[in-house]
Amino acid sequence: MHEIVIDRHNHLIDPEMHIWGYEVPVYLFLGGFAAGLLILTGYLLFSGKYKRELSVAKYLPMFSAIALSVGMFFLFLDLEHKLHIFRFYTTFQVTSPMSWGSWILMLVYPVMILSFLVRVPHKWDEKFPILGKYSKLINDRPQLIKTIGVIAMALGGILGLYTGVLLSFFGARPLWNSALLWLLFLVSGLSTAAAFAHVVSPRDEEKDFFTKADNAFLGIELIVIFMYIVSFLNSGFVYREAAFSLLSGAFAPTFWGLVIVIGIVVPLILQLLVVNHKLKHTFLVPLMVILGSLFLRFVIVYAGQA
Repeated sequence: MHEIVIDRHNHLIDPEMHIWGYEVPVYLFLGGFAAGLLILTGYLLFSGKYKRELSVAKYLPMFSAIALSVGMFFLFLDLEHKLHIFRFYTTFQVTSPMSWGSWILMLVYPVMILSFLVRVPHKWDEKFPILGKYSKLINDRPQLIKTIGVIAMALGGILGLYTGVLLSFFGARPLWNSALLWLLFLVSGLSTAAAFAHVVSPRDEEKDFFTKADNAFLGIELIVIFMYIVSFLNSGFVYREAAFSLLSGAFAPTFWGLVIVIGIVVPLILQLLVVNHKLKHTFLVPLMVILGSLFLRFVIVYAGQA
């Protein structure tokens, strides 16, 4: 039994620090998901695969914008002084990750709109002729489309990295204080986006492409998680304790069960069977990947505050 005697009472600090609730991991998940979709969109535009009939490229920018907007709403819910949100855009602080993130978000939306205009869905084109006008203006300039693709991949990568950098700046939180966290969240976001694109794509050829891409991302994610844990185990006492909170502590069942097994290992095995045509495409496997990615954020955020 542990006895704690204090003269204060602050539910955010006593008996342990707990500042962020569910809003932040949901925001980090949706931000990484939107970043992954933007990177995939950029690749399809740059490679010219967006031209294929029924390509999912016409829908990914829209889903990316929706995911990022919902994520920003959750971040807004977490703010203590919500009416002061405009202050993020009255200054730029070079040393503040929140300041960087605020301005990155402002740059991402115009690129999402331009990517959407490259392949406007027919129903939207019929209802809003002006969209078709701007789409034709862009499609008459093939080099412009490639440029949009490159910018989309670059900004998507920066947005995905930011979701990890936001946490890694907290040096007092050992589980967050890792240079690998940004890479882990970026790869996880790409995996989630590929899984989602696999589900919504109407073409079998495109489904195969996104399944293979997701397998690669899941394999890389597994390696990064291994390096992330090993780096803590070879560091000081507080870092080893942080690692053990995931490996054998209170968060171990979620980490091993939902993140590693259900979110990475099982989907990786099943999708290898799919790409070898031993199983049919199913939405259940991508759903496991998406849920695993979501629980990864919850585990990292909550365990980092424990």
